[in-house]
Amino acid sequence: MNNLIPIFIIIFLAGVGVLADYFIKLAGNGPKYINYTTFFIGMIIYALTAFGWFYVMKHIKLSTLGIFYSVTTVILLTLVGTIIFKEHLNIYEIIGIVFGVISIIILARFG
Repeated sequence: MNNLIPIFIIIFLAGVGVLADYFIKLAGNGPKYINYTTFFIGMIIYALTAFGWFYVMKHIKLSTLGIFYSVTTVILLTLVGTIIFKEHLNIYEIIGIVFGVISIIILARFG
């Protein structure tokens, strides 16, 4: 149970990072080269996650943190890309996501 709280925080931080990615993507999607307002919102959101990372890094191995964060981020970014930005996935991307989820299951079970 002690490691569950940091894992939930990692998942939350990945979600916050994806929110920041969303604003960064919006910053470059407009008619201007860059929309500074949405860019700075994304940048501030990224900076705020440092407090959570400090806590998590004290309680979980960096390799475990990296796996949970990376796969969670990939899944969340895929959802944002496909649902909000109407991007399409090819079969190789879907297979990669499935392998990522399998890696989390293996890590949670044996790590």
